[in-house]
Amino acid sequence: MKHVARILSTYSADTFGVCSALYELGGMIVIHDPSGCNSTYTTHDEPRWFAEPSQIFISALTEQDAILGNDSKLIADIAEAAKDLRPRFICLIPSQIAHMIATDCRAICRILEKKTGIPAFTLPTNSMHYYERGIFFALQKLAEIACQALPESTAPTHLPEAKWLSEEELHKLRQKKGKALRVNVLGATPLDFSLNGSILSLRRWLETRGCHVASCWAMGSALDTILASHEADLDLVLSYGGLGAARVLRERAGIPYRIGIPFPHSASSRGDAACPPEGPAYIIGETIFAEALARALEEATGQPFTAIVPMATDEELLLPGTLCLTDEDELAPVLREAALIIADPLYQPICPAGAAFLSLPHIAFSGRLYEKTIPNLIEEEAFTDFVQKVQKNLGKLPQNRV
Repeated sequence: MKHVARILSTYSADTFGVCSALYELGGMIVIHDPSGCNSTYTTHDEPRWFAEPSQIFISALTEQDAILGNDSKLIADIAEAAKDLRPRFICLIPSQIAHMIATDCRAICRILEKKTGIPAFTLPTNSMHYYERGIFFALQKLAEIACQALPESTAPTHLPEAKWLSEEELHKLRQKKGKALRVNVLGATPLDFSLNGSILSLRRWLETRGCHVASCWAMGSALDTILASHEADLDLVLSYGGLGAARVLRERAGIPYRIGIPFPHSASSRGDAACPPEGPAYIIGETIFAEALARALEEATGQPFTAIVPMATDEELLLPGTLCLTDEDELAPVLREAALIIADPLYQPICPAGAAFLSLPHIAFSGRLYEKTIPNLIEEEAFTDFVQKVQKNLGKLPQNRV
């Protein structure tokens, strides 16, 4: 997959995605890399850093270590820190330099388990992929741990097809169950959902529809809660990062999953927007967020919206018409035809002057620069206000007359 960025910023790295996914779970996460730019995780990409303690470390790989090798020092440093901190687990994630010198992270984790008695594992990061890939691997690993004690006989012979979330189907599942549905929320991190109350709003949305949130992977739920989540009735996947865990829980524990984010239903103003603008309307962002918002805005405005996904994703998540454009050279020509673009403010430099631009900050892209302006679109009032901004921008554009 080609990634070229001359003007644009880049998204958070896969190592940062792992840190974000495991941040609240009491584990020790070690990025095997030199110090330096890794500090951007704490200074830019982690809004919980100054309020909630965590055990995230950099191995501070030196030039001499990289050339001559010094795994014994890495093992000794981690073991010493683990002795003092007593984490629930140790996660060692390599950078591109660790890959270049062929560090055997799995062997190191086996040694650490023997020395400390603490579960240790590694994940296939390299700091060259985007954050969603790191979240995917981290949550998938948690699901494997949660299901490892289940007997193989519990694996279902027939796996229901995954679908997009609908309130009507949720109601039918609730009626069929006869009591509150236990739901795991998968793929929630501040990199995609900020700390603006959106996950709390999602919990309330589910509870008012006869559901009980069994666990949230991984904001607001303890490790023990997550590891017991194989007993849930349904998984709700909020982002690509949660898809791997959902598949493991479906295959090993027989839990079906649904995909989507429940943005409010808004009465369409089709009569007010009879003519579409001269050009497409785009939403740039994480796969499920951008697609769910596009569907909600289409319903609210009567105008078509196209999601653009600039990062790792999966064909299972892609709705018809969604564009996967991971390279700036691919994205810029498409945006030249746009009438309206909804994206993080740092995308604006490559957007055409003639297109309307509506800011929707994304922490994984611009860090905490615009954190205080990120709306909680799961709440009716904030969503209605956002729809009004969209309609205002559409109203200023030249219209196609039929």
